[in-house]
Amino acid sequence: MKFDFAHVDTGSTAWVLVSAALVLFMTPGVAFFYGGMVRTKHVMSMLLQNFITIALVSVVWVVLGYCLAFGKGNGFIGDLHFAGLAHMDETVPGFTGASAMAIPPLVYVIYQMMFAVITPSLITGATADRWRFASFVPFVVLWSLLVYSPVAHWIFSPVGWAAKLGVLDFAGGIVVHTTAGAAALVMAIVLGRRRGWPGRSMPQSNLPLMLVGAAILWFGWFGFNGGSALGANQLAASAFINTNTAGAAALLAWLVVERLRQGRATTLGAAAGAVAGLAAVTPCAGYVSPLGALAIGAAAGVLCAFAVEWKHRLGYDDALDVVGVHLVGGVFGALAVGLFATKSVNAAGANGLFYGGGLAQLGKQAIGVGAAFGYTVVVTLVIALFLKWVTGNRVSAQEEELGLDLSLHGERAYSFAESPDPAEQIEPGGESGGESVDESQPVGF
Repeated sequence: MKFDFAHVDTGSTAWVLVSAALVLFMTPGVAFFYGGMVRTKHVMSMLLQNFITIALVSVVWVVLGYCLAFGKGNGFIGDLHFAGLAHMDETVPGFTGASAMAIPPLVYVIYQMMFAVITPSLITGATADRWRFASFVPFVVLWSLLVYSPVAHWIFSPVGWAAKLGVLDFAGGIVVHTTAGAAALVMAIVLGRRRGWPGRSMPQSNLPLMLVGAAILWFGWFGFNGGSALGANQLAASAFINTNTAGAAALLAWLVVERLRQGRATTLGAAAGAVAGLAAVTPCAGYVSPLGALAIGAAAGVLCAFAVEWKHRLGYDDALDVVGVHLVGGVFGALAVGLFATKSVNAAGANGLFYGGGLAQLGKQAIGVGAAFGYTVVVTLVIALFLKWVTGNRVSAQEEELGLDLSLHGERAYSFAESPDPAEQIEPGGESGGESVDESQPVGF
């Protein structure tokens, strides 16, 4: 069906384009957020992984990603009708009638592309300090095509099976945070623990940079959630205020937990709490009231503050707590739709348990979360095993000890710094000057 360009809403178009730019800005925000938390010798590697993701996914999205996610196809995957962004004068399949778009199809392509960009970048926090760049690059391409695009089709496309079932995900609690968190868990296990973890001290390189990254994420999240209304309207305003409310509530809740358990509040906790709340409200932002967002954010701050400790109990090295924040926050937020959603905010949504809707919507949300999680785990593992055979996934012990910045990229983040500690310098034979490389540490593959 041809799109009616004569009835484009220019205000909504402008808002969605601005929102797309805000979402793109979030990926450098992720880079700074993670880059400030890794050790000094791995900062540039973290920044490059995130920066190159923008380029890789942008190209993949134009060539194949968009058509697989939003082509008509069937309930599980789109067809190739829009490959190479052909037929951009046609409506996006499923967006007809009451849900017809007031923005040009190409604007929707641009907006959704930024979601596809940031999702694999979230994974890099769990795998910090040890992922071979030659493996990371093809992983992003394959994962975007084989995991992100199909799951986006299921839930974001009106013709997807989950969308038809009634699964609600306003801006990506399932499509973005659950898939990225599940993949992060798989890759953290596949790559194995960082050498010396958890016994060796691994200080953050730059907490002010981390806080700047968190602030950029918070700023960009207004486009992430507010732009998902696809219009400059009351729904966008609701998503905007809910986003800020949940982020603020989660920040405060996390700090309360820190204060009660450790006797002090930290900037690292404040940043993590805010991101946890923002992740949790992402699937809810256009379906719940501000008080609902407040409750969701506060609960996410407490839940995720405890969830980040699971890695120590279970033994997986999620370096920067992607699982504890994004997976747990995203899953909780997606399920919370079934509790707090109300049609008084969005008539196209549903009434959750607390608004007289019973357990029906909660059950649908659980099905969507379970399907996305299970599918992501299986396909991510297959991709990882394939790349193990082709390129190898993990850097050598010597490269890891020297630092990925110098060993893989020949760069240093802070050239003005003093000489590195002797324990970090590699001596002939592959051992550090101050301590031997512990070959008994799990190194994955």
